[in-house]
Amino acid sequence: MVERRTRKPAATRLTVADWTGAALQAMARGGLAAVAVEPLAAALGATKGSFYWHFANRDALIEAALQRWETDHTEAVITMVEAEPDPLAKLRTLIGAVIESTAIPGADAIELAMLATADHPHVAPVLARVTRRRLAYTAQLFEGLGLDPDEAADRALIAVSTYLGHAQLAHATPALVPGTVEQRRRYVDRIIGLVTAL
Repeated sequence: MVERRTRKPAATRLTVADWTGAALQAMARGGLAAVAVEPLAAALGATKGSFYWHFANRDALIEAALQRWETDHTEAVITMVEAEPDPLAKLRTLIGAVIESTAIPGADAIELAMLATADHPHVAPVLARVTRRRLAYTAQLFEGLGLDPDEAADRALIAVSTYLGHAQLAHATPALVPGTVEQRRRYVDRIIGLVTAL
């Protein structure tokens, strides 16, 4: 009797998204220095060969991960906000979403990791582009409320700075920021009131 060999199931082929997601998680945990091929491969249950199938080197992975961060944490948020019907609803959705995100443990760790490595040659241009995009988009919302471009730019800077400061506080001293959904709603209402006051 001939013994049949069972075929080993093919391993799931990792994608660029798998690798960039793992790289972003590593950055969130340990900054840019945590993005290392061998530990990422081990975490993904893959070989270094899988990595080199998609990327020429670590720098290429970092660049792809930063592009994904830009897309997921800026462009996707803007797309979500744009579904709202008017500038005030858009502004409330934007501020509410970013403040609410800080309530999820570790959710803004990647944001803070980007800021901590702002002078790195890979991070600096992406962070500058993301910051300009966020400021310009937020200023556009204020212009939609009838403010002139200079005033809208000033208020956008205040709103974005408020988010970044809140994210840092939520990370470093979570007990000092609004803890419940209701407290965060009131806080967002207060921010909206302050940044839209005439």
